[in-house]
Amino acid sequence: MKTTIQIDITKTQVSRLQETDFDNLVFGKTISDHMFVADYVDGEWTDLRIEPYAPLLLNPSNATLHYGQSIFEGMKAYKNEEGEILLFRADANQKRLNESARRMCIPEVPEEIFMEGLMTLLDLDRSWIPNKPGYSLYIRPFVFATDDYIGVRPSEKYKFMIFTCPVGNYYSKPVAVKVEQKYTRAIEGGTGQAKAAGNYAGSLYPALLAQKEGYDQLLWTDGKTHQFIEESGTMNVMFMINNTLITAPTHTGTILKGITRDSVLTLAKEMGYGVEERFLSVTELEKAVVEGKLQDAFGTGTAATIAHIFKININGQDYLLPEKPSNAFSNQVLKTLDDIKYGKKEDNHGWIIKF
Repeated sequence: MKTTIQIDITKTQVSRLQETDFDNLVFGKTISDHMFVADYVDGEWTDLRIEPYAPLLLNPSNATLHYGQSIFEGMKAYKNEEGEILLFRADANQKRLNESARRMCIPEVPEEIFMEGLMTLLDLDRSWIPNKPGYSLYIRPFVFATDDYIGVRPSEKYKFMIFTCPVGNYYSKPVAVKVEQKYTRAIEGGTGQAKAAGNYAGSLYPALLAQKEGYDQLLWTDGKTHQFIEESGTMNVMFMINNTLITAPTHTGTILKGITRDSVLTLAKEMGYGVEERFLSVTELEKAVVEGKLQDAFGTGTAATIAHIFKININGQDYLLPEKPSNAFSNQVLKTLDDIKYGKKEDNHGWIIKF
């Protein structure tokens, strides 16, 4: 495909396509043939290239290994029945990457480098995009520091990369979650709004403790009082109470500005539901569950799109949610999003790039 910037392409000598079992994909395990790479040196992004996916050569003094100056994005590409590539809301991912970059003292990636590097890579590896329902190509753009220096300061050199992996469904069944009221994912003034690598490292231990108790993920609460729901695992979380969709606002800087979150809120309003971006207290959530007013609960994110919740542990008490009818909001919005992403429904929002 034509680009307005110079991207050098080195194709792999031996593709791994033939040895890939597309019917048994484990999320994040199978990587496509090529990757896009750009280096930030002397104040500018240089040496734009696509090359075979391969290990990186890093020195032990690499700044990222010591101080975690690393950010990433998660997005997906799909195929329609005509075999065209459909890329969902890539412009939003590009903008959010740069929001994370500003917070983490990382140079921003220009839109043309992000978009043209991404689309050139997808065009080259288009055979890696599954063409079956529920499957897609997961895309991982990321930036990390590359200085070989262990002084504590922002790096002067960086690497921007994109690789992709074919994936199936992230969650094959509804999930059980536990309200976390000891450990904290993010605090005001911290990096909760950035898609920074360290945010995820800090969440692993409490999540592991919950998994040992039989729960799939946590419902994170605010870091000050632990009385208000913020996110679920690595996703935004939403609750339908009395036909009103409630989800935490993003203005505090502790909540990731989820692109799936924004898409779901847009569709909910169009479908006639009330929408409230406010903090739901643990007490209010428990009351809604006990009184049978909680109609729906689910996480939203790129990997899972919609992760249905069937059980919530609050203050040590397990609450089973009623089985969702086929017309539950989460089922409706998942189908609508999937139909848009796979080209089965007209995109009236300008969310899809097709090529």
